Amino acid sequence: WSSAYFCNPFALGVDIVLEAGTKYLCGHSDAMLGTVTVSTEEQFQALKGMQNTLGSRSGPDEAYLALRGIRTLSVRMERHQINALKVAEWLDARPEVERVLYPALPSDPGHDLWKRDHTGACGLFGVMLDKKFSKPAMCAMVDGLDLFGIGASWGGFESLAIPIAPAGSRTATPWPHENQMVRLHIGLEDPDDLIEDLEEGFGRLNAA
Repeated sequence: WSSAYFCNPFALGVDIVLEAGTKYLCGHSDAMLGTVTVSTEEQFQALKGMQNTLGSRSGPDEAYLALRGIRTLSVRMERHQINALKVAEWLDARPEVERVLYPALPSDPGHDLWKRDHTGACGLFGVMLDKKFSKPAMCAMVDGLDLFGIGASWGGFESLAIPIAPAGSRTATPWPHENQMVRLHIGLEDPDDLIEDLEEGFGRLNAA
């Protein structure tokens, strides 16, 4: 979620780390890449043997794009965090919003765990709308956004918005809420412009 820049799983006792390199590692929404990182030579040899058996390899273009992205990872992650926190705080104060699901907010139930294990936050969070808003109203809000694209693969430079329904994908515990929800990825645009776009979206939400 916060990329290897803001979290070091090995320091937390993890042996094997899987990461979607497509997202923040590459950072430009132009590559499909996953990474597996291990903590011991023994694990590496076992992984290498399995890779040779399966014949799975990353392409040279994807490897190049990841190496290119790493050069700006620190700059991008810091900006994602600054932008996202500003937008999340603004959303958290809106009457149309019941809750913002973003661990970097002190009001979030997971804030203490996030602070313990992470050194920063990324640009991804969920927005739970007030119960009075219907699905068509939420769709009207999202469909008219100008700066937010409609997309599922977050982690690039651009801001994204997509309706989500956690109840259909939860397996460990049931989702107790019936509110309409939107997942936002806050990109590298000016956060004031993003807030203005969302404010216009709330106008459509209230008018629907």
